[in-house]
Amino acid sequence: MADDRFRPFETRLDEAASLATLRAALAGAEDGELFLERRRSESLVLDDGRIRQASYDASEGFGLRAVRGDVAGYAHSTEISLSALTRAAETARLAVGDGGGVMAAPPTGTNRHLYTDADPLAGSSFALRVETLREIDAFARDLDPRVVQVTASLSASLQEIEILRPEGLRLTDVRPMARLNVAVILDQDGRRETGSAGGGGRFSLDGLMLRSHWEGIVREAVRIARVNLVAVAAPAGAMEVVLGPGWPGVLLHEAVGHGLEGDFNRKGTSAFSGRIGEQVAARGVTVVDDGTIPDRRGSISIDDEGMQSRRNVLIEDGILVGYLQDRQNARLMGVDPTGNGRRESHAHIPMPRMTNTFMLAGTDDPAAILADLKDGIYAVGFGGGQVDITNGKFVFNCTEAYRVRGGVVGEPLKGATLIGDGPVAMAAIRAIGNDLALDPGIGNCGKAGQWVPVGVGQPTLMIGGLTVGGSAA
Repeated sequence: MADDRFRPFETRLDEAASLATLRAALAGAEDGELFLERRRSESLVLDDGRIRQASYDASEGFGLRAVRGDVAGYAHSTEISLSALTRAAETARLAVGDGGGVMAAPPTGTNRHLYTDADPLAGSSFALRVETLREIDAFARDLDPRVVQVTASLSASLQEIEILRPEGLRLTDVRPMARLNVAVILDQDGRRETGSAGGGGRFSLDGLMLRSHWEGIVREAVRIARVNLVAVAAPAGAMEVVLGPGWPGVLLHEAVGHGLEGDFNRKGTSAFSGRIGEQVAARGVTVVDDGTIPDRRGSISIDDEGMQSRRNVLIEDGILVGYLQDRQNARLMGVDPTGNGRRESHAHIPMPRMTNTFMLAGTDDPAAILADLKDGIYAVGFGGGQVDITNGKFVFNCTEAYRVRGGVVGEPLKGATLIGDGPVAMAAIRAIGNDLALDPGIGNCGKAGQWVPVGVGQPTLMIGGLTVGGSAA
């Protein structure tokens, strides 16, 4: 089999000429790099037993960045050639002005691999993927005669990057991604409800296509739809809330994680700005961002500036101890980069972004936490939400939640929303379970128009004083 690796300096660019062009663009700058990328992706969607979408996409290009102070010049192109690079260098150079900057220390190279560099589609044929989706459809319908619609999708991508630094350092990473999703609609006496489940990570599609794996995904989607069929209108008002482990960590990601990104704090626009060393959460709360977990959706061997990913403690025992940094914001704030400079593609400039962000486990028994909930909500699934970074205020929609009275989990709820603000919610945590779990590999994070894959997680938590929005009288 022919080697089809992305090697731009062997096939498209002369390395010496490219380096000279990059150095000319960065003369007098404080930082910058040439980021080259090739990405291939494929997606199959089966809806009601028929393939509704089959797509393949391939793209490549480069981005050249020149940084001085808080200004960055950026130019990108889908044409990987010396002439395109020269034009980009002239544009990016405008940010440097008269120069005078001192180049920041380069990243440290690494041979670390947190995931395979194999093409995630290589182990399966197109026909086998189609047949797997058809089997998923049939299995879902056999599980419950009320299933009236099944949508199942398989997707995979391979991103290959190479970074050239002005010091002559070259850094590379090959990033696979695979994902399976299943959504079902159940109909009972004219009432229709949806349930969905899925997951993935930085590995091959092969494991996701095993029947022993996807049966559990289908059962979970059908279970959630069954729960929603008997759900009643959610109550409204201030009450205690217990959050389940795993995916509910998306609330932590949005309401707290974004507020801990370096650019917001350097500009003083975060609710956490200037609060290093202060207590910003209840004692026992420790929040980390860890891009080094093997095979996880949010993991990266190196970030998109060439820095090694790290395990960064952000909040320790309730005390704010650090922010997430890319190279530019770290330099401007006088701290070290944390390996969190990420970008969606070669067409985007890097910025501080999360990887896998989660709260560490505590010592409380999850069953005892629920038993202590006298009158409130048990939320185990979340959909979309909105957060204001400047004050931490959030609104999140629950996709699976239950009423709890006297420590007994009762009827499922429909239309429940959780309303609060991150710093207040973190301070109001009253119990932390010993059951830390990460999400199944479904997270995407948006910021400034850029989307990157992320992971979230947490143990079971009890939070007091959240506002529950609902429609019940």
